[in-house]
Amino acid sequence: MQAAPVRATPIPTFTDALRAVEALLMSGGQRTARRNAWTSVLEDRRRAKDRVEAQRVLDQAAARS
Repeated sequence: MQAAPVRATPIPTFTDALRAVEALLMSGGQRTARRNAWTSVLEDRRRAKDRVEAQRVLDQAAARS
């Protein structure tokens, strides 16, 4: 029995597939704009999470006083 052949290149991920479709459908400027917008969304979510955590800490500190 022979072992299965090893792939020289990895199987593309779902993200790789989406980027390939994106490259076909959008010009470079549109891709950059979309990625910048998504980066902003992620950063806004991170800041919101930080605000909630800071408020929780402040509420706990006030409750101890």
